[in-house]
Amino acid sequence: MELIKDAFERVTKKQKLSCSKNQEVLDLIDQEIKQTLQKIQSNECASQVDFKSTIAELKNKLKDIAPVSQTESTQKELNLALSKYPKLLEKSFNPDIAKAYRNIEFDAHTVNEIIGSHFYRQGLFELGDCFLSEAGEPESTAAMKSQFQEMFQIVEAMKCQNLEPALKWAIANSDKLKPNGSDLLLQLHSLQFMGILQKGDKYGAIAYAKTCLAPFASDHMAEFQKLMVSILWAGKLDMSPYFHLLSKANWEKVIGELTRQFCNILGQSYESPLSMTIAAGVQGLPPLLKFMNVMVGKKNEWQTMKQLPVPVELDLYYKDVKERHKNLQMSLLSFRYRFSTV
Repeated sequence: MELIKDAFERVTKKQKLSCSKNQEVLDLIDQEIKQTLQKIQSNECASQVDFKSTIAELKNKLKDIAPVSQTESTQKELNLALSKYPKLLEKSFNPDIAKAYRNIEFDAHTVNEIIGSHFYRQGLFELGDCFLSEAGEPESTAAMKSQFQEMFQIVEAMKCQNLEPALKWAIANSDKLKPNGSDLLLQLHSLQFMGILQKGDKYGAIAYAKTCLAPFASDHMAEFQKLMVSILWAGKLDMSPYFHLLSKANWEKVIGELTRQFCNILGQSYESPLSMTIAAGVQGLPPLLKFMNVMVGKKNEWQTMKQLPVPVELDLYYKDVKERHKNLQMSLLSFRYRFSTV
C-alpha cells in the first residue's frame, strides 16, 4: 500500500505542477492581450500602420512567452507518471490470490457466529438475523443480538446527549468496571455535570457534584479539581478553558470507552474478530503471493506445509496472533455457554 500511496502522491504532485505552470502561462498571455486591447481602445493606434505594428508587437511577445514549450516539459512528466500509475495498480490489486489458497477445514458454526456477531456489532441487526437464519444457525446463536441492541440504544442516546441510559448501565456494572481499571462512570458523571453547568445552573451543578462526583475525588483529585473550578464559568463555558470537556471529541472518546467496556463485560473483544482477521490477512497476503510465485509447480508441498518458510510481517497490533486466537476461542466458548440455555 505504501508503494501505491507514494505513486499516487507523485501523480498528484506532477498534476499540481503542470496545472500551476499552465495557469502561469495563461495569465501571461491574458495580460499581454489585455494590454494590447487597452492600447488599441485608447486611440494610441491612430493609423493603420500603428495598428499593424501593435499587433506585430503582441505576436512577438506571445512568441517569446512560448506557451507550448513552457508547458510541454511538465505535461510530459505528468503523462509519464500517469502511465506508470495504472500499471502499479494492476500489479498490486489484480494478482491471482487463489495461488495462496490452502485446503483448510473450518468450523462452519464458528465462522457463522463470527460473521453474525460482526453484523450485530455494526448495528445491522436485521442483516445479522437474515444471515444466521439462512446459514441454518439455531436461534440461540442470535441471542447475542439483545446485548448489542442494548449497547447501540445507549450509544444512540449519548449521540443525542442523553446520558441517562449510559449512567444506568455503568452504575449497574460498576463492580465490573473498577477491576478493569476503567473510569467510565466518572467520565459519564463529568459530562452530566458539565451539561448542568452549560445551562447556567450553578447550584444544581454543585448539588450534583456532592452526590455523584465526590466519591471519585480521592482517586481522581486532579480531574475533580478541574471540574470544581469550572463552576466559576457556569453559563459561559464556551469562553472557559474547560470547554473541551463538552467538545464533540470528548463525547466520542467517552462513547468509545463505553463501547469498549460493554464488549469487555460481554466477553467480547472491542475490535470485530472478522475485521481483525481480514485486516491481518490483507497485510499477510502480498508476501504469501510472492512466495507462491516461487513455488510454481509445487502446489502439493504448499498444501501439506506445516510452517511457512518465509516470515510474514504484520503490524505490532497483530503480532501476538496466538494470544488473539486464544482470546477469540474463549470468547466464542463464553457465548456458547451463555446462550446454550436460551
